[in-house]
Amino acid sequence: MTRPFDTVLVANRGEIALRVIRTCREMGIRTVAVHSTADRDSAAVRAADTAVQIGPGPSKRSYSFAPAIVEAALATGAQAVHPGYGFLSEDPDFAEICAAGGLVFIGPRPEVMAPLGDKATARRMMSDAGLPVLPGSRRTADSAAEVQEVAANIGYPLIIKAAAGGGGRGMAVVRQPRDLMPTYRATRSAAQAVFGDGRVYLERFCDRARHVEVQILADEHGNVVHLGERDCSVQRRHQKLVEESPAPNLPAGLADEMAAAAVLGARAVGYTGAGTFEFLVHEGGFAFMEINCRIQVEHPVTEMVTGIDLVREQIRVAAGLPLSVRQEDVRPSGVAVECRVNAEDPARGFAPCPGVLAEFEPPGGPFVRVDTHAFTGWRIPAEYDSLLAKVIAWGADRDQALDRMDRALHEIRVRGVRTTTGVLRDVLADEVFRAAEHTTTLLDELSGTDRRAG
Repeated sequence: MTRPFDTVLVANRGEIALRVIRTCREMGIRTVAVHSTADRDSAAVRAADTAVQIGPGPSKRSYSFAPAIVEAALATGAQAVHPGYGFLSEDPDFAEICAAGGLVFIGPRPEVMAPLGDKATARRMMSDAGLPVLPGSRRTADSAAEVQEVAANIGYPLIIKAAAGGGGRGMAVVRQPRDLMPTYRATRSAAQAVFGDGRVYLERFCDRARHVEVQILADEHGNVVHLGERDCSVQRRHQKLVEESPAPNLPAGLADEMAAAAVLGARAVGYTGAGTFEFLVHEGGFAFMEINCRIQVEHPVTEMVTGIDLVREQIRVAAGLPLSVRQEDVRPSGVAVECRVNAEDPARGFAPCPGVLAEFEPPGGPFVRVDTHAFTGWRIPAEYDSLLAKVIAWGADRDQALDRMDRALHEIRVRGVRTTTGVLRDVLADEVFRAAEHTTTLLDELSGTDRRAG
Protein backbone atom coordinates (compact mmCIF):
# COMPACT_ATOMS: atom_id res chain seq x y z
CA MET A 1 0.00 0.00 0.00
CA THR A 2 1.21 3.50 -0.83
CA ARG A 3 1.88 5.48 2.32
CA PRO A 4 -0.77 8.20 2.83
CA PHE A 5 1.92 10.40 4.45
CA ASP A 6 5.70 10.22 4.72
CA THR A 7 5.85 11.76 8.21
CA VAL A 8 3.25 12.28 10.94
CA LEU A 9 3.81 14.35 14.06
CA VAL A 10 2.02 12.99 17.14
CA ALA A 11 0.81 15.95 19.18
CA ASN A 12 0.23 14.09 22.42
CA ARG A 13 1.91 12.03 25.12
CA GLY A 14 1.54 8.82 27.13
CA GLU A 15 -0.08 5.64 25.89
CA ILE A 16 -2.05 7.25 23.05
CA ALA A 17 1.10 8.79 21.56
CA LEU A 18 2.78 5.39 21.64
CA ARG A 19 -0.35 3.78 20.19
CA VAL A 20 -0.39 6.15 17.20
CA ILE A 21 3.36 5.76 16.63
CA ARG A 22 2.98 1.98 16.42
CA THR A 23 0.29 2.09 13.74
CA CYS A 24 2.30 4.64 11.78
CA ARG A 25 5.31 2.31 11.86
CA GLU A 26 3.16 -0.54 10.55
CA MET A 27 2.07 1.74 7.71
CA GLY A 28 5.65 2.72 6.89
CA ILE A 29 5.15 6.27 8.11
CA ARG A 30 7.96 8.13 9.86
CA THR A 31 6.92 9.65 13.21
CA VAL A 32 7.81 12.72 15.22
CA ALA A 33 7.10 12.80 18.96
CA VAL A 34 6.82 16.12 20.71
CA HIS A 35 7.42 16.22 24.44
CA SER A 36 7.67 18.47 27.45
CA THR A 37 10.67 18.57 29.77
CA ALA A 38 8.71 16.25 32.11
CA ASP A 39 8.42 13.61 29.37
CA ARG A 40 11.91 13.66 27.88
CA ASP A 41 12.47 10.00 28.83
CA SER A 42 9.01 8.76 27.90
CA ALA A 43 8.23 5.59 25.96
CA ALA A 44 6.77 7.62 23.08
CA VAL A 45 9.98 9.61 22.74
CA ARG A 46 11.97 6.38 22.62
CA ALA A 47 9.66 4.82 20.03
CA ALA A 48 9.43 7.72 17.57
CA ASP A 49 11.87 8.29 14.71
CA THR A 50 12.42 11.89 15.84
CA ALA A 51 11.61 13.73 19.06
CA VAL A 52 11.28 17.47 19.65
CA GLN A 53 11.06 19.17 23.02
CA ILE A 54 8.34 21.82 22.84
CA GLY A 55 8.15 23.30 26.31
CA PRO A 56 8.13 22.85 30.08
CA GLY A 57 5.93 20.47 32.04
CA PRO A 58 2.65 22.42 32.24
CA SER A 59 0.50 21.42 29.27
CA LYS A 60 -0.53 24.98 28.46
CA ARG A 61 3.11 25.66 27.65
CA SER A 62 3.75 22.39 25.80
CA TYR A 63 1.09 19.92 24.61
CA SER A 64 -1.59 22.60 24.38
CA PHE A 65 0.69 25.27 22.90
CA ALA A 66 -0.14 25.18 19.20
CA PRO A 67 2.69 27.40 17.87
CA ALA A 68 5.40 25.10 19.27
CA ILE A 69 3.71 22.01 17.82
CA VAL A 70 3.29 23.52 14.36
CA GLU A 71 6.87 24.78 14.41
CA ALA A 72 8.10 21.27 15.30
CA ALA A 73 6.03 19.74 12.49
CA LEU A 74 7.37 22.13 9.87
CA ALA A 75 10.95 21.78 11.09
CA THR A 76 10.84 17.98 10.87
CA GLY A 77 9.09 17.72 7.50
CA ALA A 78 5.81 16.32 8.81
CA GLN A 79 2.84 16.49 6.46
CA ALA A 80 0.20 15.68 9.07
CA VAL A 81 -0.51 16.00 12.79
CA HIS A 82 -2.32 13.35 14.84
CA PRO A 83 -3.69 14.95 18.03
CA GLY A 84 -4.64 11.77 19.92
CA TYR A 85 -7.22 12.56 22.61
CA GLY A 86 -7.33 15.43 25.08
CA PHE A 87 -5.14 18.54 24.75
CA LEU A 88 -5.78 20.00 21.26
CA SER A 89 -7.59 17.01 19.77
CA GLU A 90 -10.99 18.74 19.60
CA ASP A 91 -9.77 22.30 19.12
CA PRO A 92 -11.02 23.69 15.77
CA ASP A 93 -8.62 26.64 16.06
CA PHE A 94 -5.68 24.24 16.19
CA ALA A 95 -7.01 22.41 13.13
CA GLU A 96 -7.19 25.75 11.29
CA ILE A 97 -3.67 26.67 12.40
CA CYS A 98 -2.42 23.36 11.04
CA ALA A 99 -4.14 23.99 7.71
CA ALA A 100 -2.70 27.49 7.51
CA GLY A 101 0.76 25.96 7.94
CA GLY A 102 0.17 23.43 5.18
CA LEU A 103 -0.35 20.55 7.61
CA VAL A 104 -3.15 17.99 7.57
CA PHE A 105 -5.02 17.72 10.86
CA ILE A 106 -5.98 14.08 11.40
CA GLY A 107 -9.53 14.63 12.53
CA PRO A 108 -12.81 16.24 11.48
CA ARG A 109 -12.82 19.50 9.56
CA PRO A 110 -12.73 22.55 11.87
CA GLU A 111 -16.06 23.87 10.59
CA VAL A 112 -17.66 20.56 11.64
CA MET A 113 -15.77 20.25 14.90
CA ALA A 114 -16.53 23.78 16.16
CA PRO A 115 -20.32 23.47 16.57
CA LEU A 116 -20.08 19.89 17.82
CA GLY A 117 -17.61 20.98 20.49
CA ASP A 118 -20.33 23.18 21.95
CA LYS A 119 -22.45 20.63 23.80
CA ALA A 120 -25.60 22.77 23.72
CA THR A 121 -25.28 23.41 19.99
CA ALA A 122 -24.53 19.73 19.29
CA ARG A 123 -27.62 18.75 21.24
CA ARG A 124 -29.76 21.11 19.16
CA MET A 125 -28.21 19.93 15.88
CA MET A 126 -28.81 16.29 16.67
CA SER A 127 -32.39 16.99 17.78
CA ASP A 128 -32.98 18.74 14.45
CA ALA A 129 -31.51 15.70 12.68
CA GLY A 130 -34.07 13.46 14.38
CA LEU A 131 -32.04 11.96 17.22
CA PRO A 132 -33.82 11.65 20.59
CA VAL A 133 -32.69 14.05 23.34
CA LEU A 134 -33.74 14.45 26.96
CA PRO A 135 -35.99 17.38 27.87
CA GLY A 136 -33.87 20.45 28.45
CA SER A 137 -32.50 23.72 27.11
CA ARG A 138 -32.82 24.44 23.41
CA ARG A 139 -29.71 26.61 23.79
CA THR A 140 -27.48 27.83 26.62
CA ALA A 141 -29.19 29.34 29.65
CA ASP A 142 -27.50 32.70 30.10
CA SER A 143 -29.62 34.34 32.80
CA ALA A 144 -31.32 33.47 36.05
CA ALA A 145 -34.73 33.90 34.41
CA GLU A 146 -33.86 31.43 31.63
CA VAL A 147 -32.55 28.88 34.11
CA GLN A 148 -35.67 29.06 36.23
CA GLU A 149 -37.94 28.83 33.19
CA VAL A 150 -36.19 25.74 31.80
CA ALA A 151 -36.11 24.10 35.22
CA ALA A 152 -39.83 24.68 35.65
CA ASN A 153 -40.48 23.05 32.28
CA ILE A 154 -38.32 19.93 32.70
CA GLY A 155 -38.66 19.33 36.45
CA TYR A 156 -36.28 17.70 38.91
CA PRO A 157 -33.81 16.13 39.14
CA LEU A 158 -31.93 17.99 36.43
CA ILE A 159 -28.30 18.38 35.48
CA ILE A 160 -26.46 21.59 34.62
CA LYS A 161 -23.70 21.08 32.05
CA ALA A 162 -20.95 23.31 30.72
CA ALA A 163 -21.43 23.95 26.99
CA ALA A 164 -17.66 23.66 26.52
CA GLY A 165 -17.32 20.75 28.95
CA GLY A 166 -15.62 17.44 28.45
CA GLY A 167 -13.79 14.67 30.25
CA GLY A 168 -16.54 14.37 32.84
CA ARG A 169 -15.97 17.90 34.13
CA GLY A 170 -18.29 20.89 34.26
CA MET A 171 -21.56 19.30 35.36
CA ALA A 172 -23.66 19.20 38.51
CA VAL A 173 -26.95 17.54 39.49
CA VAL A 174 -29.77 19.57 41.07
CA ARG A 175 -32.47 17.70 42.97
CA GLN A 176 -34.35 20.50 44.74
CA PRO A 177 -35.50 23.95 43.54
CA ARG A 178 -33.69 25.64 46.41
CA ASP A 179 -30.36 24.36 45.06
CA LEU A 180 -30.93 25.53 41.48
CA MET A 181 -29.45 29.02 41.51
CA PRO A 182 -26.45 28.28 43.80
CA THR A 183 -25.55 25.27 41.62
CA TYR A 184 -26.06 27.30 38.43
CA ARG A 185 -23.68 30.01 39.65
CA ALA A 186 -21.11 27.48 40.89
CA THR A 187 -21.19 25.50 37.63
CA ARG A 188 -20.82 28.65 35.52
CA SER A 189 -17.88 29.76 37.63
CA ALA A 190 -16.21 26.35 37.42
CA ALA A 191 -16.78 26.15 33.66
CA GLN A 192 -15.21 29.57 33.18
CA ALA A 193 -12.20 28.59 35.27
CA VAL A 194 -11.65 25.20 33.61
CA PHE A 195 -12.73 25.82 30.00
CA GLY A 196 -12.57 29.60 29.66
CA ASP A 197 -16.28 29.51 28.80
CA GLY A 198 -18.96 29.92 31.46
CA ARG A 199 -22.00 29.05 29.32
CA VAL A 200 -24.18 26.20 30.56
CA TYR A 201 -27.34 24.34 29.59
CA LEU A 202 -29.86 22.25 31.48
CA GLU A 203 -31.13 18.73 30.89
CA ARG A 204 -33.36 16.21 32.66
CA PHE A 205 -31.25 13.93 34.87
CA CYS A 206 -31.85 10.17 34.92
CA ASP A 207 -30.84 8.62 38.23
CA ARG A 208 -30.45 5.05 37.06
CA ALA A 209 -29.16 5.04 33.51
CA ARG A 210 -26.40 3.55 31.42
CA HIS A 211 -23.77 5.27 29.34
CA VAL A 212 -23.58 3.60 25.93
CA GLU A 213 -21.71 4.97 22.93
CA VAL A 214 -21.44 4.12 19.25
CA GLN A 215 -18.16 4.23 17.31
CA ILE A 216 -18.42 5.58 13.77
CA LEU A 217 -15.99 6.07 10.89
CA ALA A 218 -16.67 8.40 7.96
CA ASP A 219 -14.67 9.52 4.94
CA GLU A 220 -14.73 12.32 2.39
CA HIS A 221 -16.43 10.06 -0.16
CA GLY A 222 -19.77 9.84 1.61
CA ASN A 223 -19.12 6.54 3.39
CA VAL A 224 -20.25 6.26 7.03
CA VAL A 225 -20.05 3.02 9.00
CA HIS A 226 -20.63 2.14 12.63
CA LEU A 227 -18.48 -0.35 14.51
CA GLY A 228 -20.97 -1.30 17.19
CA GLU A 229 -21.44 0.05 20.68
CA ARG A 230 -19.54 0.22 23.96
CA ASP A 231 -20.93 0.30 27.49
CA CYS A 232 -19.05 2.84 29.63
CA SER A 233 -21.32 2.93 32.67
CA VAL A 234 -18.67 2.19 35.33
CA GLN A 235 -17.46 5.68 36.16
CA ARG A 236 -16.04 7.78 38.94
CA ARG A 237 -16.79 11.52 38.87
CA HIS A 238 -18.38 11.05 35.42
CA GLN A 239 -15.08 9.62 34.12
CA LYS A 240 -14.93 6.08 32.78
CA LEU A 241 -13.05 3.22 34.45
CA VAL A 242 -14.43 0.11 32.73
CA GLU A 243 -15.67 -0.20 29.15
CA GLU A 244 -16.93 -3.16 27.17
CA SER A 245 -18.18 -4.06 23.72
CA PRO A 246 -20.80 -5.04 22.87
CA ALA A 247 -22.96 -3.43 25.54
CA PRO A 248 -24.55 -6.26 27.55
CA ASN A 249 -28.18 -6.75 28.43
CA LEU A 250 -29.70 -4.08 26.19
CA PRO A 251 -33.39 -4.26 25.22
CA ALA A 252 -33.94 -6.03 21.92
CA GLY A 253 -33.19 -3.83 18.94
CA LEU A 254 -31.85 -0.89 20.97
CA ALA A 255 -28.24 -1.30 19.85
CA ASP A 256 -29.33 -1.21 16.22
CA GLU A 257 -31.44 1.89 16.85
CA MET A 258 -28.50 3.71 18.45
CA ALA A 259 -26.16 2.69 15.64
CA ALA A 260 -28.63 3.98 13.04
CA ALA A 261 -28.99 7.23 14.99
CA ALA A 262 -25.22 7.70 15.10
CA VAL A 263 -24.88 7.17 11.34
CA LEU A 264 -27.79 9.55 10.74
CA GLY A 265 -26.21 12.21 12.96
CA ALA A 266 -22.81 11.86 11.30
CA ARG A 267 -24.32 12.25 7.84
CA ALA A 268 -26.38 15.25 8.96
CA VAL A 269 -23.30 17.28 9.88
CA GLY A 270 -20.88 15.99 7.23
CA TYR A 271 -18.66 14.29 9.78
CA THR A 272 -15.35 12.73 8.69
CA GLY A 273 -12.82 10.62 10.57
CA ALA A 274 -13.35 8.62 13.75
CA GLY A 275 -16.04 9.81 16.13
CA THR A 276 -18.15 8.63 19.03
CA PHE A 277 -21.82 9.32 19.63
CA GLU A 278 -22.59 9.08 23.34
CA PHE A 279 -26.07 8.08 24.48
CA LEU A 280 -27.85 7.76 27.80
CA VAL A 281 -29.87 4.55 28.00
CA HIS A 282 -32.83 4.93 30.35
CA GLU A 283 -36.13 3.19 31.02
CA GLY A 284 -37.83 5.00 28.17
CA GLY A 285 -35.17 4.19 25.56
CA PHE A 286 -32.09 6.24 24.75
CA ALA A 287 -31.13 9.88 24.32
CA PHE A 288 -28.22 11.66 22.64
CA MET A 289 -25.67 13.25 24.97
CA GLU A 290 -22.67 14.42 22.94
CA ILE A 291 -20.21 13.67 20.14
CA ASN A 292 -16.50 13.10 20.75
CA CYS A 293 -14.65 14.34 17.67
CA ARG A 294 -11.53 12.24 18.22
CA ILE A 295 -10.22 8.79 19.00
CA GLN A 296 -11.51 7.61 22.38
CA VAL A 297 -9.49 6.27 25.30
CA GLU A 298 -11.61 3.12 25.11
CA HIS A 299 -11.21 2.51 21.36
CA PRO A 300 -9.25 -0.77 21.90
CA VAL A 301 -12.38 -2.71 22.89
CA THR A 302 -13.89 -1.92 19.50
CA GLU A 303 -10.65 -2.91 17.78
CA MET A 304 -10.57 -6.20 19.68
CA VAL A 305 -14.08 -7.27 18.64
CA THR A 306 -13.94 -5.98 15.04
CA GLY A 307 -10.26 -6.39 14.10
CA ILE A 308 -10.31 -2.88 12.63
CA ASP A 309 -7.44 -0.48 13.39
CA LEU A 310 -9.18 2.84 14.10
CA VAL A 311 -5.99 4.89 13.97
CA ARG A 312 -5.15 3.47 10.56
CA GLU A 313 -8.60 4.48 9.31
CA GLN A 314 -8.15 7.97 10.77
CA ILE A 315 -4.91 8.39 8.86
CA ARG A 316 -6.41 7.08 5.62
CA VAL A 317 -9.40 9.41 5.84
CA ALA A 318 -7.18 12.41 6.57
CA ALA A 319 -5.20 11.63 3.43
CA GLY A 320 -8.39 11.70 1.37
CA LEU A 321 -8.61 7.94 0.94
CA PRO A 322 -11.88 6.03 1.31
CA LEU A 323 -12.50 3.83 4.32
CA SER A 324 -11.01 0.37 3.89
CA VAL A 325 -14.18 -1.21 5.32
CA ARG A 326 -17.83 -1.19 4.36
CA GLN A 327 -20.70 -1.77 6.77
CA GLU A 328 -21.04 -5.38 5.66
CA ASP A 329 -17.36 -5.91 6.49
CA VAL A 330 -17.93 -5.05 10.16
CA ARG A 331 -18.58 -8.37 11.87
CA PRO A 332 -17.99 -8.11 15.63
CA SER A 333 -16.88 -11.30 17.34
CA GLY A 334 -16.88 -12.08 21.05
CA VAL A 335 -16.65 -9.60 23.91
CA ALA A 336 -13.86 -7.21 24.88
CA VAL A 337 -13.50 -5.42 28.22
CA GLU A 338 -11.12 -2.59 29.07
CA CYS A 339 -10.05 -1.51 32.55
CA ARG A 340 -8.17 1.72 33.17
CA VAL A 341 -5.38 1.26 35.68
CA ASN A 342 -4.78 4.74 37.05
CA ALA A 343 -2.19 6.00 39.51
CA GLU A 344 -4.84 7.06 42.00
CA ASP A 345 -5.78 6.37 45.60
CA PRO A 346 -9.43 5.23 45.79
CA ALA A 347 -9.37 5.66 49.58
CA ARG A 348 -8.77 9.38 49.08
CA GLY A 349 -11.47 9.99 46.51
CA PHE A 350 -9.33 8.73 43.63
CA ALA A 351 -6.72 11.41 44.25
CA PRO A 352 -3.80 11.26 41.74
CA CYS A 353 -0.62 9.57 42.98
CA PRO A 354 2.38 10.84 41.02
CA GLY A 355 5.73 9.30 41.87
CA VAL A 356 8.39 6.85 40.76
CA LEU A 357 7.38 3.38 39.64
CA ALA A 358 9.62 1.14 41.73
CA GLU A 359 8.19 -1.77 39.74
CA PHE A 360 5.89 -2.00 36.76
CA GLU A 361 5.14 -5.35 35.16
CA PRO A 362 2.09 -5.54 32.91
CA PRO A 363 0.06 -8.73 32.58
CA GLY A 364 0.44 -11.04 29.62
CA GLY A 365 -1.03 -14.23 28.27
CA PRO A 366 -3.45 -15.02 25.49
CA PHE A 367 -6.30 -12.69 24.56
CA VAL A 368 -4.99 -9.82 26.69
CA ARG A 369 -3.78 -6.51 25.26
CA VAL A 370 -2.07 -3.81 27.33
CA ASP A 371 -1.77 -0.24 26.07
CA THR A 372 0.73 1.50 28.32
CA HIS A 373 3.63 3.90 28.36
CA ALA A 374 4.73 2.99 31.87
CA PHE A 375 7.94 1.16 32.81
CA THR A 376 9.96 0.42 35.94
CA GLY A 377 11.86 3.51 37.05
CA TRP A 378 9.59 5.96 35.24
CA ARG A 379 8.55 9.03 37.22
CA ILE A 380 4.84 9.74 36.80
CA PRO A 381 4.56 13.50 36.23
CA ALA A 382 2.12 15.44 38.40
CA GLU A 383 1.19 17.70 35.49
CA TYR A 384 -0.90 15.19 33.49
CA ASP A 385 -3.65 12.61 33.81
CA SER A 386 -3.14 9.59 36.01
CA LEU A 387 -3.59 6.81 33.43
CA LEU A 388 -0.91 4.13 33.74
CA ALA A 389 -2.26 1.38 31.53
CA LYS A 390 -5.33 0.17 29.71
CA VAL A 391 -5.80 -3.56 30.10
CA ILE A 392 -8.06 -5.12 27.47
CA ALA A 393 -9.26 -8.72 27.55
CA TRP A 394 -11.20 -10.59 24.87
CA GLY A 395 -13.42 -13.62 25.34
CA ALA A 396 -15.84 -15.66 23.28
CA ASP A 397 -18.52 -14.46 25.71
CA ARG A 398 -18.78 -11.91 28.51
CA ASP A 399 -18.03 -14.29 31.38
CA GLN A 400 -14.84 -15.46 29.70
CA ALA A 401 -13.74 -11.89 28.95
CA LEU A 402 -14.36 -10.84 32.57
CA ASP A 403 -12.51 -13.88 33.94
CA ARG A 404 -9.53 -13.13 31.71
CA MET A 405 -9.60 -9.51 32.82
CA ASP A 406 -9.61 -10.46 36.50
CA ARG A 407 -6.67 -12.79 35.89
CA ALA A 408 -4.80 -9.99 34.12
CA LEU A 409 -5.45 -7.50 36.93
CA HIS A 410 -4.28 -10.11 39.44
CA GLU A 411 -1.01 -10.42 37.50
CA ILE A 412 -0.17 -6.74 37.08
CA ARG A 413 2.63 -5.58 39.37
CA VAL A 414 2.90 -1.92 40.39
CA ARG A 415 5.04 -0.68 43.28
CA GLY A 416 5.74 2.91 44.26
CA VAL A 417 2.25 4.36 43.77
CA ARG A 418 -1.34 3.47 44.58
CA THR A 419 -3.58 2.32 41.73
CA THR A 420 -7.20 1.57 40.90
CA THR A 421 -6.52 -2.15 40.40
CA GLY A 422 -8.28 -3.23 43.59
CA VAL A 423 -11.41 -1.24 42.81
CA LEU A 424 -11.48 -2.64 39.29
CA ARG A 425 -11.37 -6.20 40.62
CA ASP A 426 -14.15 -5.34 43.07
CA VAL A 427 -16.27 -4.18 40.12
CA LEU A 428 -15.55 -7.38 38.18
CA ALA A 429 -16.61 -9.48 41.19
CA ASP A 430 -19.79 -7.53 41.88
CA GLU A 431 -22.98 -9.55 41.35
CA VAL A 432 -24.86 -6.61 39.83
CA PHE A 433 -22.06 -5.97 37.34
CA ARG A 434 -21.74 -9.66 36.50
CA ALA A 435 -25.46 -9.75 35.77
CA ALA A 436 -25.08 -6.65 33.56
CA GLU A 437 -27.72 -4.85 35.61
CA HIS A 438 -25.43 -1.99 36.63
CA THR A 439 -25.84 1.71 35.90
CA THR A 440 -23.60 4.77 36.24
CA THR A 441 -24.20 4.66 40.02
CA LEU A 442 -22.35 1.35 40.49
CA LEU A 443 -19.16 2.77 42.00
CA ASP A 444 -21.14 4.95 44.40
CA GLU A 445 -23.03 1.85 45.50
CA LEU A 446 -19.75 -0.01 46.06
CA SER A 447 -18.12 2.88 47.94
CA GLY A 448 -19.19 1.57 51.32
CA THR A 449 -17.56 -1.81 50.84
CA ASP A 450 -14.00 -2.75 51.73
CA ARG A 451 -11.77 -2.39 48.68
CA ARG A 452 -8.63 -4.33 47.99
CA ALA A 453 -5.48 -2.26 47.81
CA GLY A 454 -4.01 -1.85 44.38
